[in-house]
Amino acid sequence: MSELLIDDADGVRTFTLNRPESFNSFTVALKERFLAAVVETAADDAVRAVVITGAGRAFCAGQDLKEHVALLEAGDPAPLNTVERHYNPLIKAIVGMPKPVIAAVNGMAAGAGASLAFASDLRVAGAGAKFLMAFANVGLTADSGASWTLPRLIGHGRAMEMMLLAQPVGAEEALRIGLVGQVVPDGEVLSTAQALARQLAAGPTTAYAKIKEAMAFSGELAAALEVEARTQAEAGATADHREAVAAFVAKRKPTFTGE
Repeated sequence: MSELLIDDADGVRTFTLNRPESFNSFTVALKERFLAAVVETAADDAVRAVVITGAGRAFCAGQDLKEHVALLEAGDPAPLNTVERHYNPLIKAIVGMPKPVIAAVNGMAAGAGASLAFASDLRVAGAGAKFLMAFANVGLTADSGASWTLPRLIGHGRAMEMMLLAQPVGAEEALRIGLVGQVVPDGEVLSTAQALARQLAAGPTTAYAKIKEAMAFSGELAAALEVEARTQAEAGATADHREAVAAFVAKRKPTFTGE
């Protein structure tokens, strides 16, 4: 079964990340397939709005750390260049998409998965949704545009709390602080997002594209993505990062040395 499901209806394209057994975490294959599909969608005039969601109990848990550890142990350079190769182009494609993008957040959105929701134009969350920026827990820094999108959504101070403390933010709190636009029962997340997308698909899509262009401040985003790529590569080369991901996979507590 495909790791990415694509459905078109009424001018709305719905992407479903489809690795429910792994909480829809990103493998190299899924990142490459999703990026290609998003770029293709941007150029497809038949698509007038986009919805992104996840299969099963989660929206997206971010990077697949099991694959990540295996690649690190094999000496593969992919883990340290994935920000530049995959995540940065994906966020640029979503933010630059000339049509509205809605994240239908069902369950956990963590790491790059949360960043994916932050980069979307609108966010609909289920009552059981949670947002977690757990980069620090695995010895890394923010990526996928979160250093730019998250402070713009909720302010610098609250964003720093999410980054440094790595504590999950539930749906109602996310609504209170402006992280999401609405909270609905868990079983209604996708249908609500798709109804909103159909409404937008029937609207002035050229105007929407120009609104997105004006709001994006692409020069600032590009600069932030460059900093993220550099700092993530530097953090990824530390002993603390290797210790953290090994501990995660082994289900033990990591011991950090600051090196």
